[in-house]
Amino acid sequence: MKALVDLNIRDRLTTSIVLVVGLTLCSVVTSSVHGETPTVTESAVGDFNWNALPDLPNELGVAGPFVGISNNALIVAGGANFPRPVWDNEKVWHDRIDVLTRHADGFEWVSGGTLPRRCGYGASVTTSDGVLCMGGNDGVETFDDVFLLRWNAASKKIETVEFPALPEPCSFGQATIVDGVVYFAGGQNADGESLHNFWTLDLKESADRDRANWQSLSAWPGEPRAFNLTVHQHNGYEDCVYVMSGRNGSGDKQQFLTDVWEYRPSTETWKRRADVPRPVMGASAIGIGQSHLYVLSGDDGTLFNQADELKDSHPGFPKQALRYHTITDTWTSAGAIPQNQVTTTAVMWDGRIILPSGEVRPRVRTASVWSITSSDTRSGFAVLDYVVLFGYLLAMVGVGIYFAKRNRNTDDYFRGGSRMPWWAVGCSIFATMLSSVTFTGIPSKAFAQDWVYAIGNLMIPVIAFVGVYVALPFYRRIDVTSAYEYLEKRFSRNVRLFGSASFTLFHIFRMAVVMSLTGLALAVATPLSPAESVMLMGLLSVAYSTMGGIEAVVWTDTIQTVVLLGGALLALVLMVLGTDGGWSGTLENAFAYDKLRVANFHGGIASSQLVLWVVILGAAGQNLSSYTADQAVVQRYMATSDQKLAARSIWTNAFMAIPATLLFFGVGTALFGFYRSHPERLDPNITTDQIFPLFIANEMPIGIAGLIVAGIFSAAQSTVSTSMNSTSTTIITDFLRPMNVCQTETGYLRAARLVTFVVGVLGTLLGVTFVDPNIQSLFDSSIMVIGMFMGVLGGLFVLGFTTRRASAKGAMIGAFAGTGTLVYLWQFSNITGYLYTVIGITGCFIVGYLASILLGPETRDLRGLTIFTSSVRRKAATASEGVRPVEQLPC
Repeated sequence: MKALVDLNIRDRLTTSIVLVVGLTLCSVVTSSVHGETPTVTESAVGDFNWNALPDLPNELGVAGPFVGISNNALIVAGGANFPRPVWDNEKVWHDRIDVLTRHADGFEWVSGGTLPRRCGYGASVTTSDGVLCMGGNDGVETFDDVFLLRWNAASKKIETVEFPALPEPCSFGQATIVDGVVYFAGGQNADGESLHNFWTLDLKESADRDRANWQSLSAWPGEPRAFNLTVHQHNGYEDCVYVMSGRNGSGDKQQFLTDVWEYRPSTETWKRRADVPRPVMGASAIGIGQSHLYVLSGDDGTLFNQADELKDSHPGFPKQALRYHTITDTWTSAGAIPQNQVTTTAVMWDGRIILPSGEVRPRVRTASVWSITSSDTRSGFAVLDYVVLFGYLLAMVGVGIYFAKRNRNTDDYFRGGSRMPWWAVGCSIFATMLSSVTFTGIPSKAFAQDWVYAIGNLMIPVIAFVGVYVALPFYRRIDVTSAYEYLEKRFSRNVRLFGSASFTLFHIFRMAVVMSLTGLALAVATPLSPAESVMLMGLLSVAYSTMGGIEAVVWTDTIQTVVLLGGALLALVLMVLGTDGGWSGTLENAFAYDKLRVANFHGGIASSQLVLWVVILGAAGQNLSSYTADQAVVQRYMATSDQKLAARSIWTNAFMAIPATLLFFGVGTALFGFYRSHPERLDPNITTDQIFPLFIANEMPIGIAGLIVAGIFSAAQSTVSTSMNSTSTTIITDFLRPMNVCQTETGYLRAARLVTFVVGVLGTLLGVTFVDPNIQSLFDSSIMVIGMFMGVLGGLFVLGFTTRRASAKGAMIGAFAGTGTLVYLWQFSNITGYLYTVIGITGCFIVGYLASILLGPETRDLRGLTIFTSSVRRKAATASEGVRPVEQLPC
């Protein structure tokens, strides 16, 4: 009767899954057929949507105002204009402050009072406290004043705060802000000479007037300049400052510049980048997404000496925007713009670019204020793509249904009855350890940076020796279902529960992180939102994991491995064929931009470019924890019939990691070459982690795109399904079974399915809440999560395996010390997350061992539990007793 009830529940679950997936398929296919999902053609990539906001209250408009956002209000202050008729009047400077506020009924301009003096053509940046205004002039005097304008929404007044003055008076320069540090570049001094200046002010020290001051750094190697652009954006490694274009000279003798210079704060170095296609003097530039810069305006200088002659016949400045991609170092046209407004500052307000007022031709200003967004270039899937994608996903559910009939007890459910083929188990370990971080995170890392992290993946075969010759014999000898049974035998039940609880929390969070990051990646390749992708991944993984147990997980992992590698290989070939010059062009771009670098020999533990020893040490720690302390891996040690076959599965994973590493880093390098050749096909709205899915969606043949998107789904599901099953294993084995919660094996099997379902649902719901498009790197985020949890767990197992003096109390003290250290580093340091695991292992081991010595020895049976006592064989206990004879050995 109970079996019948279980069958009915399983059938209802299966029917529900099929119905949900079928309805989803019908919905998305119908929307594609009827055109409800907008498809943007290639020619539309980079175009803008311009929407007019209320005009500036000054009907003439102003040039050179201070502009910024404070307390959700737009501030436009000062500036200069010419009264009408403009060619019969002299320039007038202003001190007026106008504030654009937003309320339920729309936007409204209100008066913000006046500046301390009439001023225009200074620099301004938006900070967390308000708008920082720097320098400027009034036609007679050039200023070095620096002050903050803060909008008080309650009193509807502007508050002014004085800041340290500039190193010298300056106007017509520009500034930007990176991590609380203001960078000011270019401009003219009081004598009208162009400056070769690069000044910084750390706002984090601004409260301490004795410490806060402007610092002069080494300027770019190029010409002095004014009317230049100074803007920041991420270059794949870190946020950088870009100084570009401008002019150098005085009067009619001007040198119009197109050079671009990139400043890296971490190394305090300048690098020449690709020139702007034309001068863009006095332009407004702003960063969009994670790696694009938009230049919305600018004077190209072609009519510079003809203004007095042309007067009102002047056509205005070029109405063509430009787009620069910091990673591929390429410029493309961003399409036509309705109006070119120079000598003003573009700012970001709630995800929209705001371009207020400015000069549209010599002497003529505009009161127009624009709200600008970049268009969405996401492509829609064809019907065949949906058929392939959902056909694959339903097949995975079918695997779960098939293996559900083979699960008669928890040994079948958790260990597959120890009858799994070694090669399938090896593929499952491979799919679990690499997952969607491999499919999207590694290619994006290689695309944005280089092959430095490849050395870390190549540590997998090295640490596999520890798995085969140390960890595997321990676990097979004591015949564990949960890896944390070892901690009880070696230390105590409390240590076991700590380890099991840590693992459970880790994998619930890991599920959430993997699904949320993968959902973000898939959002650019399908009409699904990130949240919808997370729900679909979680739902299907819950279905086949709950029904089929470890066998379903292993076999779906094996299928997913084939799709993972096959799809990536096909994409690599298509990328190379689409690159100018093919294979030779791909390699030429890679060598020219140092994309094949495999090691850094200079750097620190907080650098964006990790030094070689950090990569090796960090990867060794991560893989050591995986092979020794991760139930998701250890569980597979027990899925084969004997130790020899289990060892083969470990070596299978280890050796598969080598070609997989070459393949996925190669995909990243090929992506770089492809988009160097076709920068116009880049989407400014995407994150760097979405670069591979962007290629899949826009460049792959119909049907193949659906298959490779299925590969991305499968990569995530291999990790998620493993997390569900292994977490269920630890909860049942380490918590419920010792407490005799269930009376029969059938009851534990039913509980295992229920726990798998609950854990899967919880991880999915967390995944929906974790979706964050501001994450710079899927790979880095995943590594940090692994380190935060697995470092201490690895430390406990290393402490147990390698010492005889370590005690239960010492182990717990070490575990808490390691956890506290990692939390401190996470919150209060810039140390790379790549080192978290090895720091956790080291901290737990050292503190645990010292504490054990101080607290005194314990008497415990260590036969077969340390590398020093592994030769002592323990007699097998009967299944009914579940115990083994013990012999007291001194620690």
